[in-house]
Amino acid sequence: MKVIVIGGGPAGMMAAIASKQMGNEVEIFEKMNSCGRKLLITGKGRCNITSSLPMEEFIKNVPGNGKFLYSSFQNYTNEDIINFLKEQNVYVKEERGNRIFPCSDKSIDVLNAFKSKLKELNIKVNINSKVESIEVEKEQNNINKKLSKVIGIKLENGNFVKADKVILATGGKSYCATGSTGDGYEMVKRLGHTVTPIEPSLVPLAANSNNNIDIIKNTKYKNSLALCKEVQGLSLKNVKIQFKDIEKNKIIYEDFGEMIFTHFGVSGPTILSASAHLLRYKNIHMLLKEGKIILQIDLKPALSEEKLNNRILRDLEKFKNKEVKNSFNELLPQKLIMPIINLLNLSEGKQANSITKEERQFIVKLLKGIQITIQDFRGINDAIITAGGISIKEINPKTMESKLVDGLYFAGEVIDVDAYTGGFNLQIAYSTGYTAGISDY
Repeated sequence: MKVIVIGGGPAGMMAAIASKQMGNEVEIFEKMNSCGRKLLITGKGRCNITSSLPMEEFIKNVPGNGKFLYSSFQNYTNEDIINFLKEQNVYVKEERGNRIFPCSDKSIDVLNAFKSKLKELNIKVNINSKVESIEVEKEQNNINKKLSKVIGIKLENGNFVKADKVILATGGKSYCATGSTGDGYEMVKRLGHTVTPIEPSLVPLAANSNNNIDIIKNTKYKNSLALCKEVQGLSLKNVKIQFKDIEKNKIIYEDFGEMIFTHFGVSGPTILSASAHLLRYKNIHMLLKEGKIILQIDLKPALSEEKLNNRILRDLEKFKNKEVKNSFNELLPQKLIMPIINLLNLSEGKQANSITKEERQFIVKLLKGIQITIQDFRGINDAIITAGGISIKEINPKTMESKLVDGLYFAGEVIDVDAYTGGFNLQIAYSTGYTAGISDY
């Protein structure tokens, strides 16, 4: 069987490898000048390969249609990708949060493992080869109740390449510089497939800049964006975050881990995962516009309010003859001290020994819950992955084959599935790619 894979990312490369191992003639068509460009930037260039969690836990970490992936996750597991890399002399290590990375901390080693396997299997890779369309003909015997079947692809240069089977693995629209520009969506729309709305996921969040609808009422910081800009670049580890709908007084999402302040708002692993959850909250865009979504940061989650109060008492006593800001030196990151002082609205040069009980209680409340009003999601170019894509209602979950077109299969981010951070999205790529590769129609 002649199989064509459109897209040379992790899903496409895995699909090609699996298909070749089934005895098929396989070619990859990649429009960029090399395969796996997006893979190189994952995990900040270190490549978070997968997660060490049991596979049954993976679906819980896929807020975007996770149950659809049950068969794919069974077909190709986290152990399978680890063994695949080991066979290519790429060894892995586990870090906090069950994250699996290459021991070298270099994503290029993971990419080279795929490329080495492609070469070993003699799979032809056509780079700088943009596919214009998937060509089909009307189905003669309607045994599968499909109206058409794949006959090949048409390239941008006008050339036609015949195929018995086509696997579409063109990715989403995030990080478009790596080649993810949504080409696949347009190809399948012309074949009658539905593409659900495309939105950024695993994306940083913008802090509010509208003074009138901001939780911050402060002489120094007129709004949440001003506070974020003041501490931009500050990374907080081991903090607890909560996102609240203040209209309903409801916690939407909470997490523990790392975040970072930026010139536009907030980012980091916990924030990115939160964005995937927030996307699916009812009327989220309207609530953001109205200033109803609040991020609350507990800087000291390991300490109860009582224990934190006692700690602050000791520090105030230790620095009783100095300014209050000195009492925070051992408790807070240096870059956060003055912003906290400003949020407390303490007078300039106030002495530690003059802090009242009420002021101390306010300090405790603030350190256990700094509040930032969120204004919006950042754009698709800042997103790690895309939410939305080819409707799962039109794909067979056991094979990844189109329910509309014979011989057309899908793999990876082009499908309407998306997960939290932690290696789950790359596992989706391997698992759906493998499933599409081994399946025959």
